[in-house]
Amino acid sequence: MGKRPHVLAVPFPAQGHVGPLMKLCRLIANHGIKVTFVNTQHIHNRILAASLMLSDHDMDDKEEDNMVLTSIPDGLAPDDDRNDYFKLVEGLRSTMTGSLTDLIDKINCSNSSDDEKVSCIVADTSVGWILEVAERVGAEPVGFSPTAAASMALTLHIRNLLERGNLDTNGNLVGSNVLRLSENIPSWRNDELPWSFHDLKVQQLLFEFGLSSEKACNQAKWLLYNTFYELESSACDMNPKLLPIGPLLYTSNCKSAGHFSSFRREDTSCLSWLNEKPIASVIYISFGTSTVFSQLQLDELALGLELSGRPFLWVVRSDLVNGLRAENSNSNSNRFLERVAGIGKIVEWAPQEKVLSHPSVACFLSHCGWNSTLEGLSRGVPFLCWPYFADQFYNQKYICEKWKIGLRIDACENGIRTRHEITTKIQLLLSDEGLKANALKLKKMAEESVDHGGSSSKNLGNFIHHLKECNKE
Repeated sequence: MGKRPHVLAVPFPAQGHVGPLMKLCRLIANHGIKVTFVNTQHIHNRILAASLMLSDHDMDDKEEDNMVLTSIPDGLAPDDDRNDYFKLVEGLRSTMTGSLTDLIDKINCSNSSDDEKVSCIVADTSVGWILEVAERVGAEPVGFSPTAAASMALTLHIRNLLERGNLDTNGNLVGSNVLRLSENIPSWRNDELPWSFHDLKVQQLLFEFGLSSEKACNQAKWLLYNTFYELESSACDMNPKLLPIGPLLYTSNCKSAGHFSSFRREDTSCLSWLNEKPIASVIYISFGTSTVFSQLQLDELALGLELSGRPFLWVVRSDLVNGLRAENSNSNSNRFLERVAGIGKIVEWAPQEKVLSHPSVACFLSHCGWNSTLEGLSRGVPFLCWPYFADQFYNQKYICEKWKIGLRIDACENGIRTRHEITTKIQLLLSDEGLKANALKLKKMAEESVDHGGSSSKNLGNFIHHLKECNKE
């Protein structure tokens, strides 16, 4: 009789990293494999607080029996700002390896019969240095990335690009306006690189993350990606370790795949509001968890939505406005809400995958984070693109130029996206049948990839089989 595989999974402590890895782990657990999911204590507490709204019938006992949620310190004091990524990364680097080693020793000591000792560590490549722990404890090292395969393909070439002089030590292009890895993969401009940012200090941190991720990928035996082969075949073919197992969605083969992965309580009242709207009429707007706006930009967006005359569902986080709580801004004032009453609804957070699946949604005005990109295209929803940082600019290029399922909302000379630009692009998008047709084609491709016999379904099955075979006596 073989041992039971035991996967220990560790995401980077951010919503866009925790969510997809959690969904993957629930799929793994559904195959009878023990999973220990390790968040930082701060994130663990936020997820548990947000999950208090879940009802008992939302839980799948079989999955919960196979999966344990636990936590380790992040190295920061309770009142430290977790949005200060410099401080956060410093804390993680100083404490995470030791804390994980202690946790694994505790798990393994409690399973003296060897039946459920940790046999595999799946680490987000953003904290990829912890894969060194796998070697110490005799577990298989596996990397996971919530980004596009193309973004990681670039990351894996960083050192070669530095040696050839294509990049300087800050990650900027040298001697060329564009960088191309393959004829079949869209090129990168300097402002489309995954580490590009207007603040040089932040850019340097993101670039160092890329270098760290490259090292982790070289250590890993497998690289699991939230993408599917048909979407990025050329990028997937650039690394034999890469295993596309996405799109990882709430409805993908696992009823409760999305539970315990959100940091915020979802306002489900928006679903009944959507039920009252005509088919393909509503603009859904959400910028993820990290985007921040100036007051002027938030006001222009609000007025652009109002001028469009279209129904809209807008996710406005309380910290969306830089230096000001959004609920106190002019654009979210009682006057604005009164003017758009009946056609507009604003929520703090929404059950995004359910919203995008709703027949009333016509398009997705998005920051183009990779998770949101996959969630939108998997539902056949065209995009209005408004990237903020990192890989979002390159994802916009995928959406608008390669897949042709969306339009850019361009900034004017002073960096503001005006109400007129917003209104114009809404009208253009909703009148373009070609964009909608292309979006529906991608939806079909995504569905086929995770269906039985599809590329991602096979890849996940191969990984599950490998985990089980490696634990046979």
